[in-house]
Amino acid sequence: MNNRLLIFILAALSMLGALSIDAYLPALLSIARLFSATPAAAQQTLTAYLVAFAFMTLFYGTLSDSFGRRPVLIVSMLLYVLSSIGAGLSNSLGMLILFRFLQGLTAGAGGVIGRAMVGDLFTGADAQRVMSYISVVFGLAPAIAPILGGWLLASFGWRSIFAFIALFSGLLMLLCIRELRESLPVEKRHPFHFRPVLLNYLRVASCAPFMLQAFSIGFGFWGIMMYVGSAPAFVINILHLHETDYGWLFIPLIGGMTAGSWVAGRCSHRFSASTIIGTGFAIMVAAAIANLAYALLVPAAIPWAVVAPMCYCFGMALATPAMTVRALELFPRHRGLAASMQSFIFMALFAGGSGVICPILFGSAWKLAAGVAVGVIISAICWGAGLSIQPAQTDEGFIEEETAST
Repeated sequence: MNNRLLIFILAALSMLGALSIDAYLPALLSIARLFSATPAAAQQTLTAYLVAFAFMTLFYGTLSDSFGRRPVLIVSMLLYVLSSIGAGLSNSLGMLILFRFLQGLTAGAGGVIGRAMVGDLFTGADAQRVMSYISVVFGLAPAIAPILGGWLLASFGWRSIFAFIALFSGLLMLLCIRELRESLPVEKRHPFHFRPVLLNYLRVASCAPFMLQAFSIGFGFWGIMMYVGSAPAFVINILHLHETDYGWLFIPLIGGMTAGSWVAGRCSHRFSASTIIGTGFAIMVAAAIANLAYALLVPAAIPWAVVAPMCYCFGMALATPAMTVRALELFPRHRGLAASMQSFIFMALFAGGSGVICPILFGSAWKLAAGVAVGVIISAICWGAGLSIQPAQTDEGFIEEETAST
């Protein structure tokens, strides 16, 4: 398989998680009205998805380390298609929450296993470049999905959104079956036993440099999580736009991310990872300050309300590929497990933010801007602290085959 097709497939796989969130967001208020629920209650359909997504990301990496990348990926995609169909057929809010939970359990495989496959096939600057190009293609989903979701909602109702998700993921599953090859040889796999896996996760969790760097990546995305989780309130109640106008928010955000990822890929062989990461943080901090100033001084309105968040996304996407590669390189022989832990931290922050923090921020552009600023401050502190700690021999101390089988 050529690299372009591989990048497209891996990026499309990583899209599934975002697609299930962003295409669905325009329907939240309509679902609340249909089932006679409050917006906060309807928000729990998103929270249930995110909680399940976060939990299951802990296992996809280590399952793929044991059974191979391809089998785990294809089985998870089949279950994702079935749960998407179930969500579209739901006739109560409780039933929808259940199928959204099941959808979340299966949606994370593509992102986790995709990052592990990049680590299997590429190293160093090449891995950083491929990760950046995947991010460029991945960025199309959050930009297009809410616009498509709003159009489907207005034209055919909210169930059509899940019908589209099921169709897209089914076609992608067939493409993976046909084209995607296994990247982890049998001799490099680790046996799956629950107790050793649990102990190995504890080994990763006890590595302070890795955990701090993983939290830094998660809190760097925190600013975008606030806008994504609060999108219905921000677009309709704060900007006073229509349910088909989510593009005014998502196109600038994802445009910034796509541009930042593209620049990161182009710079990966020209500048050091530290320089790229430092530049990304500088842009994020400047954008967060500008966003706060705008929200304090001017009533939120299009287009200026999304300019600073767009710049923030650019800085975040510029820094993230190098940050991700650096964190995963702490565990070169256990990238799948490390990628799972990294994704778990990211999604746990997203779930907590969506279910707890976002409802607090719903009514104010200033509160959302403050959430962005808090996220980048915590991110910078965690990254600096992670780099200040000298890592031990991080691949030592894992329970390997000999111990696991006793």
